[in-house]
Amino acid sequence: MDIEVLGAPRVTENGVPITAPTAESRHVLAALAACPDRLVPSRVLADELTRHTPPEHSRAALHTAVRRLRERFAEALGAGSVRTPETVLCARPGGYLLDTGGGRCDVREFEREAGAGYRAMGRGDFGQAALRLRRALDLWTGPALDGIDAGAWLRGRTAVLEADRLSVLGQWVEAELALGRHGELLLELAGLRGAGGRRPRGAYLAALHRAEARVTALRAALPAPGMTLAGAVRR
Repeated sequence: MDIEVLGAPRVTENGVPITAPTAESRHVLAALAACPDRLVPSRVLADELTRHTPPEHSRAALHTAVRRLRERFAEALGAGSVRTPETVLCARPGGYLLDTGGGRCDVREFEREAGAGYRAMGRGDFGQAALRLRRALDLWTGPALDGIDAGAWLRGRTAVLEADRLSVLGQWVEAELALGRHGELLLELAGLRGAGGRRPRGAYLAALHRAEARVTALRAALPAPGMTLAGAVRR
């Protein structure tokens, strides 16, 4: 199973995109995809579904959503698969989990690339840091879980992801500046604003604007007598 949540959520099983048939099932799939291979409590999923159905019906809506998602997984798995809909979307005491079977997950890739970038920053290897941090940023195609009318729990999860994205952006800018790539950096920041064909918004857009303003100010400071980029950055 491949999972993408750093943008519009997308789940693929056996090479087949899983298209949730209802708003409720799409919401449940997004919530499970946000925490792959981890138990998500039934009460959390039911609370999330109150965005679509009255609270007194949310448990029944959850069970229906799970059944419909398993039907989609059955179609994707086909005959002879060692995985079954019940082992892919597992019922466990207290909740459900989405078993990726060791497949790709963009959040895990993001965390791996970001971690490598932070470690490179720590040892002063700014070239490697810039490379790995940019790879982490390039995994994003829009806001996390874009298009999902998230409840409180899922908003908390997306807030953590978005905060991590801003942190990676900040460190990547610092690595690029340390390498003296201020000219190229403005172009790359502009590219990030247009990545995925959608204009970023909110805190991420504000962070891009702040980074661009800082780089522009540093470039303006460079012609001063005796000024180097490193000196400008320290100012």
